[in-house]
Amino acid sequence: MGRPAASSNSNSSRAGTDARRKYDPEETKRNILEVATAEFSAMGLAGARVDAIAERTNTTKRMLYYYFGSKEGLYEAVLDKVYGDIRALEQDLHVSELEPVDGMRRLVEFTFDYHDRHRDFVRLVTIENIHGAKYLEQLKTFRSRNASVIATIEDLLKRGVESGQFRDDIDPIDLHLMISSLCFHRVSNRSTFGTAFGRDPSHPRLRAKHREMIVDAILRFVAMLR
Repeated sequence: MGRPAASSNSNSSRAGTDARRKYDPEETKRNILEVATAEFSAMGLAGARVDAIAERTNTTKRMLYYYFGSKEGLYEAVLDKVYGDIRALEQDLHVSELEPVDGMRRLVEFTFDYHDRHRDFVRLVTIENIHGAKYLEQLKTFRSRNASVIATIEDLLKRGVESGQFRDDIDPIDLHLMISSLCFHRVSNRSTFGTAFGRDPSHPRLRAKHREMIVDAILRFVAMLR
């Protein structure tokens, strides 16, 4: 009569071991950040609910606070991740290996595509601007992380000037502002723009047209005047 009980205990022990083995803290954090990104972008910092995030990630509020400290800490982690994602992908373009015009075109096309496909990123940037960048300012690596895109543009401009293709009076931060503005506005303001003019900038029919238009505008702006 004792053997079945021992077998049951053994199975229970193995199940517990398997559960612990399958538990991956880093995967759990990534899952929380993914769900939190959607929650904060949809509801903002004030409206987002930690309970909702915990429920959708099969965790608990206690677990979220263990990893991120507070709701604000989780929001900051989301901001850090979304900015880190776009900066990392920019580096993967390897535009330094391309001719200046081709490199500039690839960078602008990427920026357009990223904003077009990552609406959560656009909304989070808009939300953080409402907060006056209060939470971004608390991220110690934020400025150094974003320096990479300016260095990329600076290199493209320098090589373009040296080859006689680009004008020599363009500030890389100003150019980044221009590229970001053109790509960002059509996503962030699509609802008000559509209401005002009866044309949704995100409509598939307009996407290719806008992409080509923005790339052309940037390349004409940086081109050496003949």
